[in-house]
Amino acid sequence: MQRLTVLAVSAFGAAAVGIAGLGVVGHFAYTKSRVDPMRPVDAVIVLGGEHDGREEYGIELARQGVSANVVLSHPYWRGDRKMAEFCAIQDQRFTVTCVPPQPSTTRGEALFTRDLAAQHGWNSVMVISWRYHLPRARYIFSRCFDGDIVMRPVPRDYDFRVAHWEYIYLYQTVGFVKAFFQGRC
Repeated sequence: MQRLTVLAVSAFGAAAVGIAGLGVVGHFAYTKSRVDPMRPVDAVIVLGGEHDGREEYGIELARQGVSANVVLSHPYWRGDRKMAEFCAIQDQRFTVTCVPPQPSTTRGEALFTRDLAAQHGWNSVMVISWRYHLPRARYIFSRCFDGDIVMRPVPRDYDFRVAHWEYIYLYQTVGFVKAFFQGRC
């Protein structure tokens, strides 16, 4: 019985150290990830996720002259009224294109970016997503798109609990492993 107790305490301790380690590494790798400087690009690519201001941000960048092309990933259901509004925007300064990614993942978004770039002669793109998603998105896009990639986060505050951050760090890390084994597009 005493040996079982020692094993349980050891396992608990190892798990606590692992979780703490993931939190520290995740904080620097994901929460404080590298953000590229703002500059003009051929297209602004807004990755799917929450309607958290990302679409508005991509469109605002086009209004500021960062690009004449905005591509919104549209993995949402057909009746998503917010996406319908964004996809219907008509402005003489820029074009909004909405694309459902196949598959409905960051890789699918990188694939449609590669295809649109080849079709339109784009050499540079700006990718918009959550800051903690940028490292993995950069890795995936660099394996699919040969042009210049600028990574920018959705401007928002992240007010999550510790357990939520741990989940995010674990999710992003598993996503990196998956992307590594998927190879180039």
